[in-house]
Amino acid sequence: MKAIKILEKGIVQVCEVPMPIVHDGHVLLKIEYVGFCGSDLNTFRGLNPLVKLPVIPGHEIGATVVEVSDNVSSEIQVGMQVTVNPYSNCGRCSACKNNRFNACRYNETMGVQRNGAMAEFIVVPAEKIIIGSSLSARELALVEPMSVGFHAVDRALVTDNDVVLVLGCGMIGVGAIVGAALRGATVIAVDVSNTKLELAKKLGAQFTVNSAEEDLQVRLDELTSSMGADVVIEAVGRKETYLAAVDAAAFTGRVVFIGYAKDAIPFDTQFFVKKELDIKGSRNALPKDFEAVKSYLKTGTCPMDELITAVYSPEDAQAALESWVKDPGNVFRILIKF
Repeated sequence: MKAIKILEKGIVQVCEVPMPIVHDGHVLLKIEYVGFCGSDLNTFRGLNPLVKLPVIPGHEIGATVVEVSDNVSSEIQVGMQVTVNPYSNCGRCSACKNNRFNACRYNETMGVQRNGAMAEFIVVPAEKIIIGSSLSARELALVEPMSVGFHAVDRALVTDNDVVLVLGCGMIGVGAIVGAALRGATVIAVDVSNTKLELAKKLGAQFTVNSAEEDLQVRLDELTSSMGADVVIEAVGRKETYLAAVDAAAFTGRVVFIGYAKDAIPFDTQFFVKKELDIKGSRNALPKDFEAVKSYLKTGTCPMDELITAVYSPEDAQAALESWVKDPGNVFRILIKF
């Protein structure tokens, strides 16, 4: 069968690989759509330390069930449209014992620490199947990245009394914006792309700030009467945004970091104490986050066509990633259609 592999930095190739074997308790899926995410882009750019090349990328999945093995719940039926929880969990580490399987110490995410879904067929454990519930395969390919943003909102305990500042309006930031808006919060979206900020408004952000064109702290003071944001969600992973998150947080505010910073960051830790901040990390997503995103997408209010920047064939995967590298500010999500 056909599969996409990132062979080395900057080199993608369509390869022939063996059909996967369907073991007991597993499900065979025909891949319809898979999204390229930021981790795939960093793998292509040679900036992902978690990946061992070559690797089949992809974990944002829209697929059809084509075979169900023995010892699988009757809820999963051939012909269903589904997506996949792409994270593994050991069941034994402290995170798993605390029912936070998303943060398993030994997690291996598809397309990162192990081969992913950019192939014609994949086999996954039945417990990782998420039934589409009337969503199309194309819509389902957006569920996982948005779920990561929803999870950060849940980690921040966002309520309708909160001002929530979201740093970064890529797909994960978009998930945080939608998740916070659905809880009734006042959302301020920050990015350096006016294209992304315009879409952030459509997704529930009441205010936007282009931090390349105006002073974020000055604008935030104007919007919050110098109080700061009750919640800051960092969805970029840069030194500048990590530091800005702490600066922007109100006294007794909550700061949630999703983005992976590539370099060590020298914090002025006095503000952790003076502001009595709650600082949390947010990793991956839980099943309830996937379900919440599905419920949102079923409302039909999501501007899907604006979130999907382009759809490419497997043979054009190299061009797809090259286009993202050249114009990162105007790309939300690129899908591969098998």
